[in-house]
Amino acid sequence: MEIKDNELLRQFEITTDTGLVAIEYSLQERKIFLTKFCENENEDIDLQDEFIKKVLAIAEDRNLKVVPTHLRLIKFFRKHRRYQEMLPPGLKI
Repeated sequence: MEIKDNELLRQFEITTDTGLVAIEYSLQERKIFLTKFCENENEDIDLQDEFIKKVLAIAEDRNLKVVPTHLRLIKFFRKHRRYQEMLPPGLKI
C-alpha cells in the first residue's frame, strides 16, 4: 500500500480497486487535524484500518500530535488504545 501525501488537496490518499480512499487533514503548528475520511464505496474495514495506521505512522515520523475530528477516525482511536499517546495533552477520546 503506497500512500500519497497530496499537499495541494491536503489529503493522504491511496487508490484501490473500488476507487480512491483519502483522509483530509489540516496542519497547525505541531498538530495535524484529521478532518474527513473519504472511503468512496470501499467497505473493506481491514484496508481502512491499515490505511489509518499508516497515516498515523507518517504523523509520528513527522513528530506531530494528532487531533481526529471525523467520527470514523474517533472510533478508530477508541478501538485502538495504543494510539492515545499521539493525542495532544488534555484531549481524551
